[in-house]
Amino acid sequence: MKAATRQCRIRFAAGLVAFAIGLPAALASTPAPQTAAPAGALRTLPAGLPALPSLGEVMQRDLNTGLAINGFDPVSYRLGEKPVAGRPEYELIREGSVWRFASQANLEAFRDAPEIYMPAFGGFDPTGVAKGAAVDSDPGQFALVGSRLFLFRTAENRRRFLRNAGLLAEAESRWDTVLSGVAR
Repeated sequence: MKAATRQCRIRFAAGLVAFAIGLPAALASTPAPQTAAPAGALRTLPAGLPALPSLGEVMQRDLNTGLAINGFDPVSYRLGEKPVAGRPEYELIREGSVWRFASQANLEAFRDAPEIYMPAFGGFDPTGVAKGAAVDSDPGQFALVGSRLFLFRTAENRRRFLRNAGLLAEAESRWDTVLSGVAR
């Protein structure tokens, strides 16, 4: 190896060592700007998720994924005995929630008439709403009553709701009050 090449490599290595030694000191002397965030608040969301909802949005959704009704296809509740999980390639963002569908046809049906397919009470358990509380539900516990889809937290809540017609009237009378307290 020529002497000039060797000297160049030595100088380059020495520069790297000096840089590595000086970099932590430079970083320590320049404090990073801090922004005040409320305790427990997320600073950024993972790429591809919609913005966090604001007050007044009513659909229950998974705050980690943004999926409405845990990713189940809302149209599928009317097509078979059990709901079907939606697929990532058939997604639609509506009012800050990500809705998944089992097929393009189901996505288009929802897009054309979402009020028909969206669960009542924003997907919250109507027995909880009847008591004045927004109670998360399990999309596997559901009932179609007339043209409305209701989701429940437990099978017992579902049975109680179906046996007691007064619960629906009570839930409807308290929904506005419950909705005003939902901070999502």
